[in-house]
Amino acid sequence: MSIIILRKLKINDKKYFSKWWRDRDLIKLTSGRPKLISDKKVDKYFSMMINGRNDHHFMIILNKKVIGHIALIKKRNKWYETTIIIGEKEYWNRGYGTEAIKQLVKKAKSKGIVKIYLEVRPSNLRAIRAYEKCGFRRVRLIKHPKNKYLPLTLKMELTK
Repeated sequence: MSIIILRKLKINDKKYFSKWWRDRDLIKLTSGRPKLISDKKVDKYFSMMINGRNDHHFMIILNKKVIGHIALIKKRNKWYETTIIIGEKEYWNRGYGTEAIKQLVKKAKSKGIVKIYLEVRPSNLRAIRAYEKCGFRRVRLIKHPKNKYLPLTLKMELTK
């Protein structure tokens, strides 16, 4: 039986982000930017994640193997944005992202965090289905006219 575990981010996890943030398929699903991220930017983003005091970052572990990352990012008015990436593509479409989101929601609620939202590409139907299974509902489309790579996102909020 496969077991998903969320563990806190560690300094040696940077190697996974270096790999995932340079994968064209993953970049296309997330930021959509065709330009790959430099070592300097990987260092900067990872440093912000590991040193952030208000955010919660976890690695997604399946049978002792790191397969992804999930986070709660503190926003305004007690809202948190969640982000997730299953970076190891051989684990896509197997329900591991859904299980990780469910675990993250439990962790959030245990910390008193109940206002959670996310933004997803409207065309990413696989992710939208996973989020709906976890209790998120579609709220509205958001236009990002200054972002030519991601001009439109679907905002979803946790309802449970």
